[in-house]
Amino acid sequence: MASGWTLAGVRQSGRHPAELPLAKAAVAIWQTLSEELDGQTHYRQVGNLRCARNAAEAQRIEAIVAEHGAAGLEMHLLEGKDVQELAPLVSPDVLCASFCPSDGHADPQATVHSFVEAGKRLGVEVRFGETVTGLEVTSGKASGVRTKDGVIAASQVVLAAGIHANELIQPFGYRVPYEVMSATMMRSVAMPAREMPVIGVANGDTTLRQEAHGQFRIGGGHEVWDGQLDLDPWPQVRPRASSVLELIERYSALVPALADVKLDRLWCGLIDQTVDALPVLDVLPEAGGVVLATGFSGHGFCLGPVTGQILADLAEGKAPALPIAPFRMSRFADGGTGSTVELHG
Repeated sequence: MASGWTLAGVRQSGRHPAELPLAKAAVAIWQTLSEELDGQTHYRQVGNLRCARNAAEAQRIEAIVAEHGAAGLEMHLLEGKDVQELAPLVSPDVLCASFCPSDGHADPQATVHSFVEAGKRLGVEVRFGETVTGLEVTSGKASGVRTKDGVIAASQVVLAAGIHANELIQPFGYRVPYEVMSATMMRSVAMPAREMPVIGVANGDTTLRQEAHGQFRIGGGHEVWDGQLDLDPWPQVRPRASSVLELIERYSALVPALADVKLDRLWCGLIDQTVDALPVLDVLPEAGGVVLATGFSGHGFCLGPVTGQILADLAEGKAPALPIAPFRMSRFADGGTGSTVELHG
């Protein structure tokens, strides 16, 4: 319920300082990822425009530009007509916006498919629809996983199960403090292609961008998931009519030209939102040394390529090249701190 539903932003802007080194490294990989995978990602480095709709959001935008500029990320503060000059579709009511030219987006389905096919060429066996029911630990070491069809033996286990991670680690005394949120998404019919950035807002409740084939992919807002999951023909969460209406109202105010666009599809994604909106990347000794990656809080798609490298290093007992201390499980010992998920991929 993660990479398939997301807006698929590939961004550095608007991130927590702890994530910024990973995001910068990931963006560098995205430049040539399609060639490395020998498959499509539809990655486009068109920038990310984050808009302020009121005075409070304008203060947040100014702070983001200052914070990221101090961290060495190229950021620009746009005000008044400068916003419309960069993105003519944006409402003139927008007070100001931040712009990060090195951000962009990709196609989530195409990217995941390319990773799967590249893995197969390297000998990876892929199984779909086989529910993992538990972890196998032998003599204190992870030795495989149990599924509804039997046991799959392994010399090392990497657990990247999103909202289902806690179900598998709780028997070993672990629990990641996250809340499962439901995010409403929609896609328009194909429209003439425009050279435009990803467009979002300061608090992350509305984001949109144009896909490679002309459709606008629109998302934002989140609510606590009610637990209802439709499993036919694949796991799906149905959006509430009220959530759809609220999203339409927000994106229509932000980009008035899309107010009457014809919609092709509606869906929801599920977010494993941790209490500090940061992911967990760690090795769990009490679970036999299982490597855990979860809690990406709605903005893990961009980090995928570097997350894979980090997990491979951890699985091989190596020290990752990138700093992951802020993502250890130990940070939750004192209960952690609250934060807010931002739906920018």
